[in-house]
Amino acid sequence: MKKTFLLLLLFTGLIGQTSGQEKQKVTHLPIFDIHVHTMKVNPAWGNPMCPWFLSNMPGGDPLEGPPSFQNLDCVDPLMPATSDEEMQDEVIKRIHDFNMTMVAFGDPDVLRSWVKAAPPGRIIPGIGISNATSMSVEAFRDSLTNGFYKVMAEVAPQYQGISPSDPALDPYFAVAEEFHVPVGIHMGTGGNGMTNVSNPNYRASMGNPFLLEDLLARHPKMKIWVMHAGYPMLEEMIALMGYHAYVYLDISGFIWSYPLDEIHYYIKRLVQAGFGKRIMYGTDFMLWPRLFETSMGVIEHAQYLSEDQKRDILFNNAVRFFRMDPAQFDWPEE
Repeated sequence: MKKTFLLLLLFTGLIGQTSGQEKQKVTHLPIFDIHVHTMKVNPAWGNPMCPWFLSNMPGGDPLEGPPSFQNLDCVDPLMPATSDEEMQDEVIKRIHDFNMTMVAFGDPDVLRSWVKAAPPGRIIPGIGISNATSMSVEAFRDSLTNGFYKVMAEVAPQYQGISPSDPALDPYFAVAEEFHVPVGIHMGTGGNGMTNVSNPNYRASMGNPFLLEDLLARHPKMKIWVMHAGYPMLEEMIALMGYHAYVYLDISGFIWSYPLDEIHYYIKRLVQAGFGKRIMYGTDFMLWPRLFETSMGVIEHAQYLSEDQKRDILFNNAVRFFRMDPAQFDWPEE
C-alpha cells in the first residue's frame, strides 16, 4: 500500500503531460516553487507592497498602537491582484512564462480552480494541519487517500504557540509517514510585530528548528522540509540538518521581506556549511503576482552562487526531494 500509494498517486506521470492540449514552446529552464498559497483576494490585504519591506523595523509604543507591518516607501511597489480571476490568470501566466511547477496549498476552492486551469501536473496540491481541532485524523487520511492532495503543507503550529512536536499533531504526521507524503513545516519569523499586530498566540520560540528533533525521532521515515529556512535561527538550522539527513528547507517568505544583505548572508552561510543540495526555492506567494520574478531574481543574481548551485536551488533539489524524474519536466529545445 505504502509504495503503491507513492508511485501511483504522488507525482508519477504528472509533469509534462498535455492531455490533448496544444503544447507551448518552452524557452525557460524549469523552475520549482514549493511554497505557494492559494487565497481568495481580500481587499483588506490588497495593498501595494515593497519587496524587502522589513529592511527597517523601528518598533513602536504600546500606547500608540501596533507598529506598521509594511514599508511602502519604494519606487516600484508590487501591486496585488484585484480579483480571484486576475490572480489565477497571473499565476497561470507565470507557469507558462517561467516554465514553473508549484506546490500550492490554502483555500481548497481556489486550489482546485488553479489545478484545473494549469497544465496537468504543474500545480501539486497540498493540505495543511496546524492543530488537532481543524480536521480529524480520519478526515486527513481520507484527504490523502482520494489522490488529490500530494503534500502535507503548510503545517504551521507556531502561529498558535504550539511546538511541531506536540503530541496532538503526532497522529497526522504518522499518516504522512505511512503514505510517504512529504511534509512542509513553518518555522521562522512572521514579520515586524507579528504578535502585536495580528497573531497574539505566535511564539518566536516555537520556530526553533531543534523543536523538530522529537518529531523526527518518532517518525524516522518521514521526509520534511523546514519552511522559511528556520530564519533567523541559522546555527540551529545548520545543526539540525547536519544530524538529520532527511531534512531539507525552503527559502520562502524571508527571501522577499527581509533586507537583501541579510537574505544573502543566510543563504550563503547555508551553502558554506555544505547544504547547497538541500536548499529549495519557494516564494511564500500570496497576493502580489510579481513576487515570483522578484524572488527568483534574488537567486539568479546571487554572485556567491555558481550556475550549478542556482539550478540546484531553483529546481534540482526539489525534484530530488519529491522523488520525481527530471525527464518528466519540459525543457527548452537546444
